[in-house]
Amino acid sequence: MLHASGLVKRYGELVVLDDVGFTVGDGEAVGIVGPNGAGKTTLLSVLAGSVAPARGTVRFRGQDVTRLRPEERCRRGIGRAHQVPRPFGGMTVLENVLVGAASGAGLRGRNAYDRCIDVLDLCGLVDLADRRADSLGLMHRKRLELARSLATGPALLLLDEIGGGLTDAEAAELVTTINELRERGVAIVWIEHLVHVLVQAIDRLVCMNAGRVIADGPPDVVMRDEAVVDAYLGRGPK
Repeated sequence: MLHASGLVKRYGELVVLDDVGFTVGDGEAVGIVGPNGAGKTTLLSVLAGSVAPARGTVRFRGQDVTRLRPEERCRRGIGRAHQVPRPFGGMTVLENVLVGAASGAGLRGRNAYDRCIDVLDLCGLVDLADRRADSLGLMHRKRLELARSLATGPALLLLDEIGGGLTDAEAAELVTTINELRERGVAIVWIEHLVHVLVQAIDRLVCMNAGRVIADGPPDVVMRDEAVVDAYLGRGPK
């Protein structure tokens, strides 16, 4: 579904992505971990189109989308939920999701409404549909951020630390929602520091450090990799 190769991104002398290759198969869920500054969010931004790489290509469903704007990628099936929710505070929950259905998926009238109700139900927000977005707590704002992305009808959903700040119970509810999305055939790329949460919903784990992919494979294998232990988990005293 997604194939990125040779991605390079620099900010001045700082190399944030250093020849990164990355793939996602149809319906696959891939987790990304790594220390702060590893390049994880920049990679997601390049895949989504909000950051242009200095070199490299991004192909989605066989088409080169490297130079397409985020809204064009969205209409092709790439959705993104940000780490910090950014709802339209003066609008209701339903109105926020309708924006995604209308602008991202081009839906109108009954089709848009039906899409939104389905998404709100999936995200546990139906009972809050008429609430103003700026009155929501953190968990529900994160659910709304996810719902707005889902309203665009993505085939591939990019998630940036949507588990941050949640309680264990809330994180468990989030995993249930992600797994329901997987059952619907949505492919997932999920950056998350809460590794114990992440591994409950992914097929593959990628670890980045200093702008490079240092491990890629089954979660249990990656978590035992010496380079990952050194760079991300840290070693205890011998």
